[in-house]
Amino acid sequence: MAAVFGDLFRGKTVVITGAGNGIGKAATRAFDGSGAKVIAHLGRKASYADDLPDAITSWSGDFTQPDEQQAFIDFVKSTTSQVDVLINNAGTMFGRFPADTLTDAQYDAIVELNQHAVVRITRGLLPLLRQATAAAIVNTVSISASTGGSPGSSIYSATKAFVSTYSRGLARELAPDGIRVNAVSPGVIDTDFHSRYSSAEKLEATRRQIPLQRLGTPEDCAPTFLFLSAPELSGYITGQVIEINGGQR
Repeated sequence: MAAVFGDLFRGKTVVITGAGNGIGKAATRAFDGSGAKVIAHLGRKASYADDLPDAITSWSGDFTQPDEQQAFIDFVKSTTSQVDVLINNAGTMFGRFPADTLTDAQYDAIVELNQHAVVRITRGLLPLLRQATAAAIVNTVSISASTGGSPGSSIYSATKAFVSTYSRGLARELAPDGIRVNAVSPGVIDTDFHSRYSSAEKLEATRRQIPLQRLGTPEDCAPTFLFLSAPELSGYITGQVIEINGGQR
């Protein structure tokens, strides 16, 4: 990855949430390998930092709690005076919850992490993004934002659809500041997410329907985050949702 992007992000500060595993970890490694100063929210487990490069500045916390979101914003502000790239990647399903048994607590947790945290982190770090030249925001959504997802994931899918629309609207709003906003929409990626929430049979059935005949990997996704973050590569791209799904529809 570093060989592809070289030192493209040398001297740039990149903030990434949900960096502890899966797609977030692959993107974090790629930014670090391309010279960026990376400030990473790892999720709830500080141990996620154990196999990340030592140069990465890490913070762990639970983004289902608004005060933890604010604590991360404060941490970033205490660490840097400028943010060149913000990657809002933190998010999950917590489980498959049928519509008739979904509890208020389950609903609140999904919406807080996948939707409210994106808005709050973005709002809190906008002053630092405005200090940069040609800053970028890249939000992680999901193929389920357009398909509605599979049974039990309707609220998760709806939160990702919110972030897709939020990204497009924010792109228009922040264009006068020179801040580009885009989203990355992964398909079925072979991570812990699907090992927790999908059966092996379901994943195999999905694989057979994908034109490229395989599930994606975190490393398939990481370069798109770098591409959308670099004005040298994507300076005229904003308000877009880039699908990474092997041709799946």
